[in-house]
Amino acid sequence: MVRLFKVAGFAAVVAAGLSLAACGTTTEQKAATGAVAGAVVGGPVGAAVGGAAGTAVSKAQNPR
Repeated sequence: MVRLFKVAGFAAVVAAGLSLAACGTTTEQKAATGAVAGAVVGGPVGAAVGGAAGTAVSKAQNPR
């Protein structure tokens, strides 16, 4: 049961990070928004996941 909550929590962090990472216009803004959203949901680990998600979304939207 505890493992289910960990998986659900991680999925929530990833979903929040991906959805909020779309806010902003630069890679730094998107990474920061994702990190803040992840930190709210999952603490320090969530911040890292959210920041990575924000960066990935930014790179996918602006392939240069």
